[in-house]
Amino acid sequence: MHVIVTGGSSGIGLAIAKLYAIRGDRVSLLARHPGRLDEARVEIATTAGVDLSCIQIASVDVASAKQVLEAVETCERAFGPCDVLIASAGIVEPSAFDIMPAAVFDEQIATNLLGTANIVRAVYKGMKTRRSGKIMMISSGAALIGIYGYTAYCASKSALIGFAEALSAEAAIAGVRVAICFPPDTLTPQYHREMSMRPAEAELLMGTVKPWSAEAVAAKIVGGLDRGKARIHFGWSLTALAYFGPLIKPLLIWWYSRKLRKIIEQGRDGSLARSIDKGFDRG
Repeated sequence: MHVIVTGGSSGIGLAIAKLYAIRGDRVSLLARHPGRLDEARVEIATTAGVDLSCIQIASVDVASAKQVLEAVETCERAFGPCDVLIASAGIVEPSAFDIMPAAVFDEQIATNLLGTANIVRAVYKGMKTRRSGKIMMISSGAALIGIYGYTAYCASKSALIGFAEALSAEAAIAGVRVAICFPPDTLTPQYHREMSMRPAEAELLMGTVKPWSAEAVAAKIVGGLDRGKARIHFGWSLTALAYFGPLIKPLLIWWYSRKLRKIIEQGRDGSLARSIDKGFDRG
């Protein structure tokens, strides 16, 4: 089986790639940084029972449809048609909308949304022709509710819900399965960078729930794909938001707005950062 993983040089993508490589599958890792891809390939190959010849890498910016198509063609020539696609490439750079540069907003949309569409497009026609294949889109818990400072990220990740649902309706006729998952905060290199930029106003809502490990998230995603699940949720709070969002979100947003106003009224001397309450996990 040939598995293609975007964002495969680190984090959730790398953890998923390891699981498939351990099974003996052929794995193609796609990411932007050649050096990190080399390191990821070696890291996977050091895992017991993994054959280095079954791991290949391709440096590509998923925001470029041309680069993605060329990379997939190269990978499929070497390892055969893509059987499973894991669209994991994504970026997050939190900031209040009015101070976020347009280029930063656009990059998150281009990578998280258009990058996913580009890689899906590159494998989808072949899957339809063969009438088989699995596609997993990595969204985020942030797709389930708007978060202060995450306008671009929430927009890009929530848009994947509509994309996955519409594509699933089309793909089912051809025997192709489309799934989407909503990871919580996950311990990845990107998470540590995000935390250094996360506004205190966002932390008030999101809280200080312990992040998941990339390995735990990866295991849940791969297990869900094996069982044919169309949606994969993590933790009770995100699952509740997914299924009961219309009932829960109005109350949650009211609580958050009231809490935030109260803190602001207390002064702008740093009390906000010191008044963070525990909230819920998201990715």
